[in-house]
Amino acid sequence: MNIPLEKTLHWESIPDTLDFDLNDLVKSASSVIVPLGPINTFAARNPWVGLERQAFEKTARWLKDTCDVDIYPNDSVFQSARDRGEIHQDFLEKELQHWLNSQSLELPCEVVEQFCRAALLQNQPCSSTLESPELKSMARKLSRFTSRMTEKHSVKTYSQRLEQLGRVNTAHELNRHMIKWCKLFLDKSQAVWSMPNREEGFYHAWRKLAQHDSALSRKVRKQLSELPVEAEAALKEVLILLEIPFSEIQDYLEAHFLALPGWGGMMLWRSQQSAEETSLLLDYLAVRISMEWALVKPYLPLPEQRNEKVNLEPLIAAWAEWGNLPINAWSQLSSTEIKARLALAYRFDKVLRNRLLLEAWEKTYEDQLKTMITSQQPAAAAENVKPALAQFVFCIDVRSEPFRRKLEKAGDFETFGTAGFFGLPIETCELGSNHTHNSLPVMFKPQYKVQEFATELESFEQRTQAVNSLGYTFKTMKHNLVSSMVLPEISGPWLSLQTLARSFMPRSAGRTLSKLLETWLHKPATELTLDYTQQSETDLPIGFSMKEQVHYVRQALKTMGLTDQFAPLVVICGHGSHSTNNPYRSALDCGACGGASSGFNARVLAALCNLPDVRKSLETEGIIIPEDTVFTAAEHITTLDELRWLYVPGLSAKAKEAFKRVQAELPKVSEEANAERISQLPNIGTYLKDPKAEAQRLSEDWSEVRPEWGLARNAAFIIGERGLTQGCNLEGRTFLHNYNWKKDKNGDILASIISGPATVTQWINLQYYASTVAPHYYGSGNKTTQTVTAGLGVMQGNASDLLSGLPWQSVMKSDDEAYHEPLRLLVVIQAPRGYVKRMLDHNHDFHQKVKNGWIRLASIDPEGYWESWS
Repeated sequence: MNIPLEKTLHWESIPDTLDFDLNDLVKSASSVIVPLGPINTFAARNPWVGLERQAFEKTARWLKDTCDVDIYPNDSVFQSARDRGEIHQDFLEKELQHWLNSQSLELPCEVVEQFCRAALLQNQPCSSTLESPELKSMARKLSRFTSRMTEKHSVKTYSQRLEQLGRVNTAHELNRHMIKWCKLFLDKSQAVWSMPNREEGFYHAWRKLAQHDSALSRKVRKQLSELPVEAEAALKEVLILLEIPFSEIQDYLEAHFLALPGWGGMMLWRSQQSAEETSLLLDYLAVRISMEWALVKPYLPLPEQRNEKVNLEPLIAAWAEWGNLPINAWSQLSSTEIKARLALAYRFDKVLRNRLLLEAWEKTYEDQLKTMITSQQPAAAAENVKPALAQFVFCIDVRSEPFRRKLEKAGDFETFGTAGFFGLPIETCELGSNHTHNSLPVMFKPQYKVQEFATELESFEQRTQAVNSLGYTFKTMKHNLVSSMVLPEISGPWLSLQTLARSFMPRSAGRTLSKLLETWLHKPATELTLDYTQQSETDLPIGFSMKEQVHYVRQALKTMGLTDQFAPLVVICGHGSHSTNNPYRSALDCGACGGASSGFNARVLAALCNLPDVRKSLETEGIIIPEDTVFTAAEHITTLDELRWLYVPGLSAKAKEAFKRVQAELPKVSEEANAERISQLPNIGTYLKDPKAEAQRLSEDWSEVRPEWGLARNAAFIIGERGLTQGCNLEGRTFLHNYNWKKDKNGDILASIISGPATVTQWINLQYYASTVAPHYYGSGNKTTQTVTAGLGVMQGNASDLLSGLPWQSVMKSDDEAYHEPLRLLVVIQAPRGYVKRMLDHNHDFHQKVKNGWIRLASIDPEGYWESWS
C-alpha cells in the first residue's frame, strides 16, 4: 500500500517528505514518558523529568487537558492538611496577595478578595447550584460574552476523538491490542511459548503475526498486511493517511505515548539498553498508529477539532457560591462588570486554587522546619566536642534519620550522611549470581565492574546449581502438558505444609527456611576484585587502578565530610530491606544503587579505605587516617532496624574496644527505632509490646502488604553539617547529607551533591508525590489485585497498562486517608549566599527546576539566616 505523498497538503514546509526522518520527532515526543525498568530493580523516577522545561502549573494544565490527570492534591487531601494545621492561613493569604498583585482586574479590591478567599476555603461549587435550570438559562443569556473566551485543547488521537463523539470504544480496543503485543514481545521467559520472530524487532514480528490475529477482522488483517515492511515507512504512511498536519505530529505522538505510559516507558528503557534496539520506540509507534488507522478507517473523516467556547455555567455558579451574587443578579450588571467577574472566575480556576493551597502547605512546612533547625542550632553546635568512639556513614535515605538519632544518643558515636552508592560508579556481580547490577543512580552509567569471588568455590557452585536446577525443573514440569498432571501429587504435601507455616507462623517459618538455605549453600569467605584487570568478556575494566582507588576514596571522604578526626572504628553502612512475596521489594532498597542493597558498595569502599597504599597516597593530600583506624562495612536492614555486619577485617586494639561497645548498644538502638517506626503503621497498636517481633513478622509474612512505609512522607533534603540538625527529631522525613562549606572553597563538592544526590532525592520525592495525587495513572493500584506480568512489572488484572508507580499501600493509610504528604522536595543548603548563587549560575538544570516549581530551595548562612529561594 503505497500512498503518493503529493495527495496530502498537510506536510507543509517539508521539501522532500520521502526523505524526512521521523526519529527526531519520536525522540522529542518520548519526553512525556520516562524509562521504566524491570520491577526487580525498581528505582524511583521523576515521572515528569522531560517536562521540567516548563512550569509545574503549566504542566498540570496540559496533563489535565491531554489525559484528564490531576497532578495537584485533591480536596480531601488539602482538607486533611488544614485539619491538622499544616496549611497556615497567613501563608495562604500571602500566596493569594502575590497572585492578585500580578492581575489586572476591573473590580473593587474587597469584592475580589472576598471571592478568592471563599473559593480557597470551599474549593468546589455546590452540585445543586450547578444543576440549577436557572443557571443554564442565565448562561445562555450571557453567551455573547464568550466570543473572545475560547479554550484551545491539546491534540487528541483519532481513537480518543471517536470515543468522545460516542461512536465506538476504539481507544480501549487499541490499548487492549497493544497490551497484548507488548507483553508478548517484552516477555522475560515467563511465557511458555515466546513470540515468534522476536529477534527481528517489534514491528517486523508484529506485522507477520497480526495477519493471523483472530481478534481482528479479516478486512483489518488484510489492511495491516499491506503496510510497508519497514517501521519508519509504515509510521510515515499511516500519519499521512490520517492526515495529521506536520505541525501536530509531535503532539500526536505524545498523545499515543501518554495513552499507555507504562508500556511505552518499558520500550523506552529497552531502547536505551542496547544498540540493537535503539529504534524500538519508533517500532512501538508504528505498530500502535498502524492499528489505530485500521480500526478508525471506517469512521473517517472525523469532524475537525475546533477550539471550544468557555462554559459559563461553572463561572456563574462560582459567583453564586463564593461572591454572594445570586444568579438572577447578573441581569442587573453592566457589560464591563460582567466581563470582569467572568474573567476573575475563569482565571481563579481549580488548578490555580490548588497551586496556591499547595504552595501555602509547602511554606508552612518550610517555616516549621526553619523554626526547628534555627532554635536547635546553638545547642547542637556545642555538643560535638568529645572525640567519637565510632563513626557511622549512612545513606541519606530518610529511614536512616531515626536510626542515626537513636545511635547518637546511645554513646560516643558520630554519624554522617552521603549518597548510598558512596560515589562508586560500579557494576556489581555477587558470588553465585549469573547477573550483574548497575549499583549507582539510574541517570549514570557504570565505569567499573567489581566481582565477589572465593578461592574455594566448587562445592558452593554445585550446591547453588542444585537449588537453581530444582526451581527450573519445577517450572518446567508445571508448564509441561503431561508432567503438570503429576506435579500436584508430588509437591502437594510439601507445598501445603509451607503454605500453612507461612500463613500461621510467618516468623518461625521465615527464619527456618532462611537457615536451611544458608546451611545448605554454606557461602564461603569471599573477596572483591579491587585491583584492575581487563578481561575480554566485559566492556568494563574489572577493579580499579591504584590512581583510581585513591581518587574514589578521596572523593568519598570529602563528599561525606570525613577527612580528619577519624575514630578508631569507621562503619560504612549500606542499606537494604527484607520482605516476602513483595514485587516491590526493590523499591524499599537503595535508590542511589538502582533499586538494590547498597551493602556491596559499602563493602567496596571500606576495603579500599583499608588499603595501606591508598592511605599513604592520601597523606600527601592532607587526609591522614591513623594506623589504628579500621573501616568496616554493615548493612542497615530498614524493615528490621538492624545493622548486619558485612565486612569486619582485623581490628586494632582501640577498634576492638569500639566494636564491643557498638555491639552492646545496637540491640537497644534497634528496639527503640523499631518502636518509633512500627507505631506509625496502621492498625498496629496492639503489637507494640514487642516491636522487634512485630517487625520480624512484617518482613516474613507473605500476606503482608505493607512491611514498612519506605520513604513515604519524605519532604526535605538538608545539605549541611550534622550539628545543624542533631538536636532535632525530623520524624524520618528528611534526607541528610553532610557538607562543610569551609572545606569546599571552589564549590565542587556542593555541585556534585546537587547533580547527584539532590537529583536522586527529587526523583524519589516526585515518585511518591505522583503516586499519591494520581494513583490511577502514576501509581500501581492495590497490591492485592496486582498481577506480575512477563517478568517485567505489574498490571491490574491481565490487561492494563504496565504500572510504573508505587502501590496504594505505600502512600495511603486507609481508603480515605493519605499517609504520604504530597509536598515538593525542599532542598536546604548550609552555606553562604554566594555559594548557593554560584551553584545556581553554573547548574542550569537545577536552576530551572527551582524556577519552574519542580523543587524548592532554601539556605542557611553562617550567621543562621534562613533564605528562601523559591
